[in-house]
Amino acid sequence: MIWTEEDKKTVYSCRIFDVEERCCRSPANNKLRTFNALSTPDWAIIIPALDTEQGRNFVMVRQWRHGARELSLEFPGGVFEKGESPELAAAREMREETGYIARKIENLGVFNPNPAIMSNKIHFFLALDLEASGKQQLDEDEYAEVEIVPWQEVLAGMGKPPYIHALMATAMCLYLKSRI
Repeated sequence: MIWTEEDKKTVYSCRIFDVEERCCRSPANNKLRTFNALSTPDWAIIIPALDTEQGRNFVMVRQWRHGARELSLEFPGGVFEKGESPELAAAREMREETGYIARKIENLGVFNPNPAIMSNKIHFFLALDLEASGKQQLDEDEYAEVEIVPWQEVLAGMGKPPYIHALMATAMCLYLKSRI
């Protein structure tokens, strides 16, 4: 069932991904076939859990998503910087997007966002014992509003606007699994 990659070339490159053309040999009939795949750095998503007297809330960011052409309410996350560990990437993204830091970070799991066409991994974390560090440190083309949302509201909203991002549902599933 394992295909053998014999050649690979980049056919398109942009800031966030490369499109690769991969020539692979079939395990069944030994024929060569060409497949396309997206090559992108690994990502991290972190769930900032903020405990208050009213219960557990999540610190989330509302931002415009160009692919969907709509606003999305999400956990902080983003692409690793060169040489950065998954945990440090998650903590940095949370600090930059929300202005919060965590005294404790738990690893929730690792997935491939779409193994049929993507080569990267996405690392999921839970941030606990949060402290507001001040202000956001957004990238030049990044606009995000911070929102504090009760965790039950996030769970109930998954799959309908503004909770449209499938990877946020994956993060939520991992969060619930970690609490069982």
